Amino acid sequence: MENQGSSIISALGAGSGIDFIQLANDLSEASFEPRRANLESRNASLEVQISAAALIRSSLNDLASALGDRVRNGDLSPQPNLANPAVADVTTTTGIAPQGSYSLEVSQLAQGQTLALQSYGAGSDLVGEGTLNIRFGSVSGASFTEDTEQTALAIDVTADDTLDSLAAKISNGSDGKLFAYVAEGSNGAQLVIKGKDGAPNGFVLEPTSAGGSATPGDLSYLAWNPASDAGELRQASQDAVFRLDTVELTSSSNTVTGLPEGIGLTLNETNIGTPTTLSFETNDGAISAVMTDFVAALNDVVSLLSQEASGLGSTLNNDSGARGLRADLSALANEVVMPGAEDGEPSTLGDLGLSITRDGTFELDTARLNETLTSSPDGAAAMFTAGAFGVFATIDGLARDNTLFSDPGSLGGSIARYEAQIERNDERLARVAENQESLRNRLTRSFIAAQSNVTASQSTLSFLEQQIEAFNQSN
Repeated sequence: MENQGSSIISALGAGSGIDFIQLANDLSEASFEPRRANLESRNASLEVQISAAALIRSSLNDLASALGDRVRNGDLSPQPNLANPAVADVTTTTGIAPQGSYSLEVSQLAQGQTLALQSYGAGSDLVGEGTLNIRFGSVSGASFTEDTEQTALAIDVTADDTLDSLAAKISNGSDGKLFAYVAEGSNGAQLVIKGKDGAPNGFVLEPTSAGGSATPGDLSYLAWNPASDAGELRQASQDAVFRLDTVELTSSSNTVTGLPEGIGLTLNETNIGTPTTLSFETNDGAISAVMTDFVAALNDVVSLLSQEASGLGSTLNNDSGARGLRADLSALANEVVMPGAEDGEPSTLGDLGLSITRDGTFELDTARLNETLTSSPDGAAAMFTAGAFGVFATIDGLARDNTLFSDPGSLGGSIARYEAQIERNDERLARVAENQESLRNRLTRSFIAAQSNVTASQSTLSFLEQQIEAFNQSN
């Protein structure tokens, strides 16, 4: 945009020989340059401080996150060991450290009911129009007890349905409760229907059709109940039955949850009369490895603090958030992470071998760590859970406390404070720009007036000179 007054001065011929537009720009800029340069320099310094604080803050959060991943992975918790691993697969719940041992004897696996119904010539044979009603419940001998908690099925069968299409309708329309297919063997084509594991998941077939002749081609031919069974029942539904520490338990599934100390079982085979032992062993190697990595990660944080917040001239010198983190780190080895530990049980990070040197860095005392793993393996393992207490809870709390934006004494608070200062400086810079523009406009107007006066004086002088010259010539 052309400066105000430039066209007027040009029209007046700028007879003074001075570029008043440039002069107004230069004077206004020179008047405010020191203040603007000071604010911009302060903002640049604040940006560097924000970057340094954010880097330390990020490294602290990364440490807590990585440690949480290791803890949730479960390899730091006591690992299950089943003397006869063929009997079951064992799982544990994150955050719980099982202890001791249990005996396990499986006398029966959970199974689903299987029916192989009467034969047809082929899977493409029509089955007859009607409704195939299926009720669920327990089958015991020749009796059936309906489970009214389960919704019965009513499968619509059209005149065009074949044995194959009916199998698909049963599978697709049972919401996962049943699976059906057609097996074509030496006895012809048979509809096979399998139910879910567990005693309450047995079922009966109660078709309704117009004919009711119970012959191939009429839907009644597919009726089944235990009282009329003629060999169609190939497997009865049943619960899993097992003994944990001699106490008999049942489950409708071979995947068992809700056991003591968060133990889970997937039962694979029976071991009647020969109970196997389930025990839990501390993973010493995994704990030693994670402590080594933990110390290295802590030293990365300490190194950043040393680079950015050590002495005069450092980026975060005298920063309250950096001071607070340094104080927390210096006390970390003696931090009680298991306040409920009994006498003689490990309770601090120092018990896991964490120690701090005179220069503020960390090191791992492997002798002390091994002593703890030997004398109290269960106590050591309990420190690596995802509960309210333990190593992860402590480091996660440390990271949160030192990175909160709402806490002025944390690194997050420092970042928020520096950002607020930049925002205030930006507002000042905007006012400087406004004031500079206002001064430039005032100077431009003054120079226009001055240029007009100079031009007028030059015109008057020229007139007087002409009059004097004319007067002299007349004499």
